[in-house]
Amino acid sequence: MAFGAVKKYPIDLTPRKAVGVSLPFNGNAVFKSTFTTKDAIRNNLINYLLTNPGERVFSTEYGAGLRKYVFEQISRGTGAEIQNYIESLISKYFPDIKSQVSVSASPDYNTIYITVNYSVVTTGINDTVQISLNNGWK
Repeated sequence: MAFGAVKKYPIDLTPRKAVGVSLPFNGNAVFKSTFTTKDAIRNNLINYLLTNPGERVFSTEYGAGLRKYVFEQISRGTGAEIQNYIESLISKYFPDIKSQVSVSASPDYNTIYITVNYSVVTTGINDTVQISLNNGWK
């Protein structure tokens, strides 16, 4: 496979064959399906990052638990701490994903902004996930 080429999986070439579930859950039948490996990987990563440990039945260890940072005091080291935490979780639970995480904060709006640029080594897929977390207070 040529450098930078995206590998096509057979399931991606099968029309109307769902690969995963899209986020957020707001489709006509609650769940909206994804039909490409790229979309499935993206949604799996978002789901993992937004889930708290203990929130998923029968898989209580699943989830990054990022909401714990929302109510902490935002300081100079907070962004680096979150960045290192996310990068370690991605390398542990998503070993085929190489990521670069950046974190910024807006203390006046009680918001933490997280950007994950990632590439899937086995497929050549490159994408970005952006998440903002806040505690709802202003």
